[in-house]
Amino acid sequence: MSGKRRVSSDTTPLLDPQQRSSPRYDPSSDRSFTPASFSVEMSATVTATAPHRHVFLGVDVGTGSARAGLFDENGKLLGSASSPIQIWKERDYVEQSSTDIWHAICAAVKSACSLANVAEEEVTGIGFAATCSLVAVDADGAPVSVSWSGDPRRNIIVWMDHRAVKQAEKINSSNSPVLQYCGGALSPEMQPPKLLWVKENLQESWSMVFRWMDLSDWLSYRATGDDTRSLCTTVCKWTYLGHAHMQQMSENDSRDMEACGWDDDFWEEIGLGDLVDGHHAKIGRSVAFPGHPLGSGLTPTAAKELGLVAGTPVGTSLIDAHAGGVGIMESVPEAYSDSNDYDKEAICHRMALVCGTSTCHMAVSQSKLFIPGIWGPFWSDISLFEILNNILRTMVDDQKAPFFAALTEDVHILPDFHGNRSPIADPKAKGIICGLTLDTSDKQLALLYLATIQGIAYGTRHIVEHCNAHGHKIDTLLACGGLSKNPVFIQEHADIIGCRIVLPRESESVLLGAAILGAVAAKKYASLSEAMKALNAAGQVIHPSNDPKVKKYHDAKYQIFRQLYEQQLSHRSTIAKALE
Repeated sequence: MSGKRRVSSDTTPLLDPQQRSSPRYDPSSDRSFTPASFSVEMSATVTATAPHRHVFLGVDVGTGSARAGLFDENGKLLGSASSPIQIWKERDYVEQSSTDIWHAICAAVKSACSLANVAEEEVTGIGFAATCSLVAVDADGAPVSVSWSGDPRRNIIVWMDHRAVKQAEKINSSNSPVLQYCGGALSPEMQPPKLLWVKENLQESWSMVFRWMDLSDWLSYRATGDDTRSLCTTVCKWTYLGHAHMQQMSENDSRDMEACGWDDDFWEEIGLGDLVDGHHAKIGRSVAFPGHPLGSGLTPTAAKELGLVAGTPVGTSLIDAHAGGVGIMESVPEAYSDSNDYDKEAICHRMALVCGTSTCHMAVSQSKLFIPGIWGPFWSDISLFEILNNILRTMVDDQKAPFFAALTEDVHILPDFHGNRSPIADPKAKGIICGLTLDTSDKQLALLYLATIQGIAYGTRHIVEHCNAHGHKIDTLLACGGLSKNPVFIQEHADIIGCRIVLPRESESVLLGAAILGAVAAKKYASLSEAMKALNAAGQVIHPSNDPKVKKYHDAKYQIFRQLYEQQLSHRSTIAKALE
C-alpha cells in the first residue's frame, strides 16, 4: 500500500472565457493506432434510452486502467466501464504507451455506452482526466521513446517515475522565483526534471520530439487535434504562472489563449532554453481554462474509434486528482452549507481527499498562500480490504482492546516508501515499519494494514495542520477515489484528523469531474463552478469519534509518526558523515 502524499493549494478562479483555438492535428495521421483486443471490467445501472437526453462522458486514465463514466443532467452515474493499461517498471523507471492507453479508452467508452444503453448521439460533451504523466510525440503525432530500451511504444514517463531525482536537485538549486509556487522545490515527479533527464540521457529522442504533453492534454489533443494545454496541468506540473496568464487577460480584456505564463528565464537557467523556441511550441503555445471547448470537437477519426459522433464538444482537460476535486468539492449537505448561493468563503474551509494510488489533498483559498512543501485484483466474492477489516473487528474482541484503533499500539508506520511530496517535499524519504515480529499470521497482516492506514491518515493530519498554520481554515474533508469506499480508511481519517468527512452521492467523482468538463464545453453551464453546484451531490457524512480516549491515543501515535521522520534524518546524517 502506497503511503506517498501529495497536496495542492489552488487559488485559480474557475472561469470559462470564450477563447480561440490553436492549430489542429489530424489524428488519422497517427501511425501509432492499430486495432487491438481488450479485457474490460464493467459496472452500470442500466437505464432505458430516453429521447433528447443530455449525457456527459468523463474519461479518466489512472495508473493501471482507463475508465469511462456516463452521467445525466443531475450528475447521476448511468454506467461505467474500465480497461487495463500496460505498464513497464524497472527500478526508478516507470513507463507506459500512449497508443495502448488510447486503445483502452476506446474499449472503455464503447463498453460503458453499451452497458448503460446510451446512444452515441446522446453524448453531449466529453472531458478527459489523467495522471500527470509525460507524453512524447513527433511531428506526425507518433510516439517517441523515452526509454533506455529504445522501444517506441514506451513514450510516456509515468507520474511516479523517479529517474530525475538529480535533475530535480539541480533545478531546485537555481532558486528561481517560479519555485515558490511549488512549495519551494520541484518534485522529480514534475515535468521539468523529467524533460532535463531526457535531454541529458536520450539525445536522439530529444531531437525527435515535436510535442511534450501532459497525458490528459494529449488525450484531448488525440480526440480533437487541438493542442491547447490546460491551465491545470501547466500550472501544477510545468511551472506555468497562472496568475500572469490571468493578469494579462484582465489588463488586455483579451480572450486570447496565447501562453503568457511561461518564465523563459527559468527554462534558460535550468538548461532547457530550447523549449522556449517557437513561442513554446513544444510545451504549449496556447493555454485554456478547464472545460474550454477545443477545436471543433471530436474529429471524424477519433469519433469513429470511440463510437461517438464527430463534432461532440470536448473540454480542456484536468489532472485526475483535480477532476476528483471538481467532482466532489460542492458535494456538501445543505445542513453544512453556509448559503444556498455560491459561497467563496465556505469552500475555503474544505479539503478534498482524492484517494487513489496516492492520496492528493486539495484545498482552495481566495488569496495566495505560499506553504513550504505544498504542492491488484483478487479472485474472491469479498474484497481483501473487507477480509482484513473483519479480522481486525474479531481481534478487538479477542484481545479486549479498549477501541478499534488501539490494536496498533505496538506498530508504527511512516508510509513514505516512495518519498514524500507534501508537506516535507523530500523525495529521498523512506518508509519505516516499527514493531515487526516473526508472526506471519493473517492477524499480523491485518495489524500492518491498519497501521498503514493510520500512517497515511497521520500524513494527512500533518498536511492539514501545515496548511492551517499558513493561512487555511480547513475543517471539512471531502473524500473520493477507491480507498474512500473502505469504511476503516475513512473512519480512521476522521478520528485522526478530527474533521468530518463528506462522501459524494456518486462513487465515481473523478469521472464526474471529467464529465463536468464536457458539460461546460457543450455550453450547458456557464462555468465550472456553476456545473459543480448543479452536478455535485453529497452522500454519507462520517464524524470523528467522540471518545476522548481515541483522540488521546491518536495524538500520541501522531507524535511518534512525526518522530520517525526526524529519526530518519538523523540516521541519514550519521551515515553520510561515516562515508565522508
